[in-house]
Amino acid sequence: QVQLVESGGGLVQAGGSLRLSCAASESIFSISTMGWYRQVPGKQRAWVATITSSESRAYADSVKGRFTVSRDTAKNTVYLQMNSLKVEDTAVYYCYADPGGLRSWGRGTQVTVSS
Repeated sequence: QVQLVESGGGLVQAGGSLRLSCAASESIFSISTMGWYRQVPGKQRAWVATITSSESRAYADSVKGRFTVSRDTAKNTVYLQMNSLKVEDTAVYYCYADPGGLRSWGRGTQVTVSS
């Protein structure tokens, strides 16, 4: 099972930007789908963005136009560029990978947006 490690979270003011990284333990070239979810305390994990092996992308309506998901197969890393951050984007962000079998998850990285 592929191991995933997120990084890049932190504290930022509303309107600011952050870039999250998700480093995989093996080649992501042929992993069919990778992406991001987020979770706030007391709520279910919510889907944020997906990127496929063919570079197709999809976004939740709440982040469309502000967030961009990308991948670098040479570095086995998936990114989430987050711009125009809002207080309601505060959450723990989790990376996932669907290589065709069991879904893998990272441990998450905290993003806090202050007003």
